[in-house]
Amino acid sequence: MPSRVLNARTGGEVSVAGSPLATFESLTQAAVIAVMGVAIVVSNLLIIAAFLNFKGLSNEVINYYLLSLAVADLLCGLFVVPLSVYPAITGRWMFGDLMCRLVGYVEVTLWSVSVYTFMWISVDRYLAVRKPLRYETVSATVQTRTRSQCWMVFTWISAAMLCCPPLLGYKKEANFDKETLICMLDWGTTYAYTATLVILVLGPSVISIVYNYFYIFSMKRKLNSGAPIHDKEYATALAENLANPSHWMSFILVTAFWLSWAPYTGVRLYEYFTDQELKIPMLHFGVVWLGILNSFWKIVILISFSPQFRLALRILCLTACCRTKGRLQAELIGMDNDD
Repeated sequence: MPSRVLNARTGGEVSVAGSPLATFESLTQAAVIAVMGVAIVVSNLLIIAAFLNFKGLSNEVINYYLLSLAVADLLCGLFVVPLSVYPAITGRWMFGDLMCRLVGYVEVTLWSVSVYTFMWISVDRYLAVRKPLRYETVSATVQTRTRSQCWMVFTWISAAMLCCPPLLGYKKEANFDKETLICMLDWGTTYAYTATLVILVLGPSVISIVYNYFYIFSMKRKLNSGAPIHDKEYATALAENLANPSHWMSFILVTAFWLSWAPYTGVRLYEYFTDQELKIPMLHFGVVWLGILNSFWKIVILISFSPQFRLALRILCLTACCRTKGRLQAELIGMDNDD
């Protein structure tokens, strides 16, 4: 039986199956990957188009972060997912070592961008709850649209720089996994690099996300319990702010992201500490592509929990059909978001 992780050398083809003929299982996997790729691309194109088409969404800083997430997921659907369809059918990686390393680099970079962006979203929601009376003032000095855009540019640049060592030759071997059908970095052989990413990406992001949402829901629980708040103006502003569905929506987005990658993390940690590879059929394929599928769930969550996005999506559809964008926005902007 061939090794599960195979080396992809420049200019060569690496066989990952005993026969070049596609089996029913390989065709099924290719179909699943192709459908996922189309779903990810279409859903994130809709999100981006809705945000850019409806100018009313530019009033909230959080929407710029959501736009950044959609761009990251769109790039995943365009440059990562499609490259696994043909290898799933033929059982071979034919794009060479450089492309394999590039795919691994793009995956980690986009994943880091998502983690950082969720951190900024949690910070924005924390500011909204921590200073409800001064949130717009705070936003005018800290979280303006221009500054939020600068934070996103900084996030993309820093993620690209932190994740570039494999692309530049550090640990040159690129690994193609014949079970997951995707090129991935072998974290088990790059301990120093892995520890650096954990400290610089996961550490501050996870701590910030946990603390900020803990504070938000603690204040929500305090308000619902009827605990006395002596400043009535503050209490009113806090209640109005906590009623904003963006708090729950952003929390569900973060939760869906971590839950999607939890099975993969659990499997890798189990195999690392026990030094035993799990032989369950389709397990590795399932946990990796479940994590990648989180790039699609965003549109489902936005439609379910964001009245503002539903309005923007409706305007986008009507604009595409009627080509009367100015008139439609003027008519719909005064409508209830839940209509």
